Amino acid sequence: MKHLSVDIETFSSVDLKSGGLYKYVQSPDFEVLLFAYSFDGAPVQIVDLTQGEQTPDDVLFALIDPSTIKQAYNAAFEWYCLSKHLGSLLSIPAIDWLSQWRCTMLHGLYLGYTAGLAATGEALGLPQDKKKMGQGGALIRTFCVPCKPSRNNGNRTRTRPHHEPEKWRIFKEYCKQDVITEMEIERRLSSFPVPDTEQKLWQIDQYMNAAGVSVDPALISGALEISGTKSKLLMDEALNIFGVNPKSTKQLKAWLEKALDDDNEDEDADPVVIENLQKETVKALVKTTDNNKIIRMLQIRQEINKTSVKKYKALENAVCADGRVRGLIQFYGANRTGRWAGRLVQVHNLPRNYLKTLDVARYFAQKSDMAALELLYGNVPDTLSQLIRTSFVPAPGNKLIVADFSAIEARVIAWLAGEQWRQEVFATHGKIYEASASQMFDIPIERIEKGYPEYSYRSKGKVAELALGYQGSTGALIKMGALRDGLTEDELPELVNAWRQANRNIVNLWYKMENAAISVMETGRPCGVDKGVIFAREFDMKNGQDFLTIQLPSGRKLFYAKPFLSPNQWGKNSLNYYGMDQTTKKWKVLNTYGGKLVENITQAIARDCLAQSIWRLTEVGYHIVFHVHDEVVIDYSGDAYGALLNICAIMGRPIDWAPGLLLRSEGFVSDYYKKE
Repeated sequence: MKHLSVDIETFSSVDLKSGGLYKYVQSPDFEVLLFAYSFDGAPVQIVDLTQGEQTPDDVLFALIDPSTIKQAYNAAFEWYCLSKHLGSLLSIPAIDWLSQWRCTMLHGLYLGYTAGLAATGEALGLPQDKKKMGQGGALIRTFCVPCKPSRNNGNRTRTRPHHEPEKWRIFKEYCKQDVITEMEIERRLSSFPVPDTEQKLWQIDQYMNAAGVSVDPALISGALEISGTKSKLLMDEALNIFGVNPKSTKQLKAWLEKALDDDNEDEDADPVVIENLQKETVKALVKTTDNNKIIRMLQIRQEINKTSVKKYKALENAVCADGRVRGLIQFYGANRTGRWAGRLVQVHNLPRNYLKTLDVARYFAQKSDMAALELLYGNVPDTLSQLIRTSFVPAPGNKLIVADFSAIEARVIAWLAGEQWRQEVFATHGKIYEASASQMFDIPIERIEKGYPEYSYRSKGKVAELALGYQGSTGALIKMGALRDGLTEDELPELVNAWRQANRNIVNLWYKMENAAISVMETGRPCGVDKGVIFAREFDMKNGQDFLTIQLPSGRKLFYAKPFLSPNQWGKNSLNYYGMDQTTKKWKVLNTYGGKLVENITQAIARDCLAQSIWRLTEVGYHIVFHVHDEVVIDYSGDAYGALLNICAIMGRPIDWAPGLLLRSEGFVSDYYKKE
């Protein structure tokens, strides 16, 4: 079977980052500028389409030939761009053509590497010319995006090859080099192929992203108009009354420190120092004073910085001409577990909605009636924030069906650890927070219900469940909001101990996983753990690949690159590996331990359960428009309530590779997306 490796350079007046791939390509002025290619690793050739050069017939044939694999880094880009470029030459629908493509970025992500051609090359140790890398970005900005007209450039809005002939020559070499780099990355990864199941899921994902989801234009435009008006009023209030720009951290910090000092009756007190004005800091400051002016200033800061309102702008930027937003989900976006990630509007971290009258709030937002929203709900930015989910709507005449797994991670970890009392909870009533509190404090579960004094224990059970399953301690409880929920720091160690005593099998699982990983590193021999989880060391010395792998029950593997052992702070051997730091986004040495391994494995298995459901739902014809964590959103025409029952049944069906894992799904039907 032939391999055709390709890389293209393109132009569009739509900003790729904010508008997304699909709006970018659908722009009337979109065009392919350069087409670089190589057959089976042969020297790279380039076609300069701007100069009238024609793509050779053998390349055109290979592009549409089902027996030729087309390969690219971030192949979704080349596939969608070339679908439009080739037009009628494609004898099959573009979505069917997708099955002929392979993505080197997906390959790297599957093996635990970071996204980005240059970043992946650097992580693999490929020679990097930093000057040329920076030059490539500058060349893209020169030729691939519009330019600002000026007297110096003859008031043109675009730079073409004849305007910068030397830069264009370099740009062609840059394009060819990308193919060389992509082929070398693929060669180095080739001993560890992407499983066929993941390849198929990638195709399903691209189909979903290309189809997109409808949005409500009236709600988006109304929210943006209200937000603009409200922001101006808040800014004017802060400037006219307090003389401070609430968006200026420097100005506001100085004003607050002085105001708090002036408000302090203790003349010997140290001057107030405010470290930052982050969301949690501002929220805490409100509770430290009863000075109405200071409180109002902090409220203005909170309202004007309501970042979720910015998502309306993101929606406006990304919506295509047909009223649909595309490209919301990134396949294998979380490279440690393989979970999906959000893009453009970031549907994975949309604000929750608590309003009981969403229909009313949506109506007044659509009408740009800020006065009505303020009268009914008070805080306008918060109301708009809660409405952002409802921007996603079904096609005309359809309904949205939203279905999600119930407590999926808690179910998976109970199954993995063999924690029987938890399994019994999930086989019956499913109230894990109440049951956890019952186990921890030896209180009948019937009394941990609303109306009883013991109900307060439910909050302890909830925060413990959310924070402690992956070897977290008091710090994890605080991060999960234990102190905000009314617990004191003195109570937290007892809470940790009570949860661990009630979940001995989960605690044992942490150490089983850690010991298995260290055993493999020390002996080189595979080590099986419960439920078909297998730790192993896998090498490809010729291409410099070295991984600790964890085979999951589904057969998929997690990869930890360049693993090694080193003493931790207690002098015990601990596992280290190279990966992308989630905070800095840099490729660096990371440390892990038993609880973190359990977290990775649990979340990966939960992801595979969702993948199984996506596969099953797609096979029987349900149209998933996007999904979030453990939840699918389906655009449905017909008897939506009957379909909901079937969808929940499909998602709750046993999985062959996870016998005994108790899955349950619940959902609802709606005229817009929301959190039930």
